[in-house]
Amino acid sequence: MGYVLTATIPRDFATTLAATREALSEVGFGVLTEIDLAATLEAKLGADIAPQVILGACRPPLALAALQAEPSIGVLLPCNVVVRSLDAAHTLVEAMDPAAMVTMTRNEGLVDVATDARERLGRALELVAG
Repeated sequence: MGYVLTATIPRDFATTLAATREALSEVGFGVLTEIDLAATLEAKLGADIAPQVILGACRPPLALAALQAEPSIGVLLPCNVVVRSLDAAHTLVEAMDPAAMVTMTRNEGLVDVATDARERLGRALELVAG
């Protein structure tokens, strides 16, 4: 998948979710939103899916630079990071590749922002992977 940065972590879901929050903070992202997708789908539809949480990660200086380069980029913000249980001992962590913003908008003014965000998200995944 060309629009996703991914890491499979050999740890349980709860431990990986906590480590992901911490890693995002270490590379300069805050978590603005948190959506427990499994709980939401269970409550709304009675669906039973594996634990999965969407973290809306934001680094305000990058968000501002992106908005200055492309005023409509807010539809792609914040950077979503998904933590999904694969089984009792393995968890998948995925983040949208910020380079996709440049591809989608064809706005070269976003290259520096996307490069910085991609590097930081990649480091966060490396930190989670340990």
